[in-house]
Amino acid sequence: MANTYTNYLALQETIDTKKHIIATFTLSVSGEPFEKTAGGVAAESSVGTWTDVGLEEKQIWDRLHAKVIELNENPPAGGGTIKIAYPLDLFEKGNLPQLLSSITGNVFGLKEIVGLRLEDLEFPESYVQSYPGPALGIDGIRSLTGVFSQPLLGSIIKPKLGLTSVQHAEAAMNVYDNGIHLVKDDENLTSMTFDNFYSRVDEVTKRMHAKKYLQIGQAKIHAFNITASYEEMLKRANYVRDSGANCLMVDVLTAGFSGMCGIRNRNFGLMIHGHRAMHAAFTRSRQYGMSMLVIAKLARLVGVDSFHTGTVVGKMEGGKKEVVAINTFLRSEWFGLKTVLPTASGGLHPGHIPDLVSILGKDMLFNFGGGIHGHPDGTAAGAKAVVQALDATLKGMTLQDASSTCPELKKAIEKWMK
Repeated sequence: MANTYTNYLALQETIDTKKHIIATFTLSVSGEPFEKTAGGVAAESSVGTWTDVGLEEKQIWDRLHAKVIELNENPPAGGGTIKIAYPLDLFEKGNLPQLLSSITGNVFGLKEIVGLRLEDLEFPESYVQSYPGPALGIDGIRSLTGVFSQPLLGSIIKPKLGLTSVQHAEAAMNVYDNGIHLVKDDENLTSMTFDNFYSRVDEVTKRMHAKKYLQIGQAKIHAFNITASYEEMLKRANYVRDSGANCLMVDVLTAGFSGMCGIRNRNFGLMIHGHRAMHAAFTRSRQYGMSMLVIAKLARLVGVDSFHTGTVVGKMEGGKKEVVAINTFLRSEWFGLKTVLPTASGGLHPGHIPDLVSILGKDMLFNFGGGIHGHPDGTAAGAKAVVQALDATLKGMTLQDASSTCPELKKAIEKWMK
């Protein structure tokens, strides 16, 4: 009886949200009833299988089976949305890989499913508090930099690959010297034949120390990408800390949640900038995979302090409603975990700043790569143009008006806002 998929339907049952994790899925089916397939998702992601197995099955099933608590079928679309409640005893607290192996494990491969997308996960307090969350959060980042009343401005060194460690460091100083708060390695810049990781740390940090850019309260931030095997990530994180620098960067999805958890749990005392490289392999399809909101929630659990969420106006996919919802979550109270600084990055230039501020607000990090380094007069002028655009926006001026006294901004507008 327990393994009949319809037995996993509990549409009239009241669920104790303090004792369950609630998953919302978009489900598309073919050849099987919608409600039966929904039950199959609940069964195969909890205690069910395709046949009865005995072994005190009824007792185990009663205590641990997941329950479909909501069905919203849309027959013309061949599917709809479902909510499944998972008893907390199904999960090892603080073990994110195990959670994902359960909720997103085999179910995506069921033959009767045409499409399955995890849209949201709602966690109870006891589960959330089994994770460390961010070490600094938004308040810690603002205290580190001394920037409290405006968005932080960042840059990605371009070209993303090919520069030597010295060239990378000099480009970073050009950016810092002209008003930018943060520089990050690109997601695929790790330790290269032309730009060794340890040499890059040395070249950047000796210049930052010389310019007093690492003093708490007025610090500049450099996010060094430590992404590698876990053992090498630990080695690199220790090296960054010992250099006196203040930020690690991790490609959260490609490094894996275990790797990210391990770095955060070592308590290096450094900011962790989380990059979402590879996210679109999961999030881009509206029929299959998982939402960016889910990934953002998981990233906050494992301890990123800042995280890429989308730009709305840049080159990356992600609509206004979705990005704003993600950013709102990252900045909201969540059972005592610190907040996360949302990061807009990808195809941005100074002309985007009014829309970025209007849509995304001031508790943001705005990152510019080509939009700084591609300025007609070079990196320093590009950094100045970004700062000028933000200053004008915060003062309520149009960029066109501000450009009359800001030659760097004027040239940026002429290049990118034709």
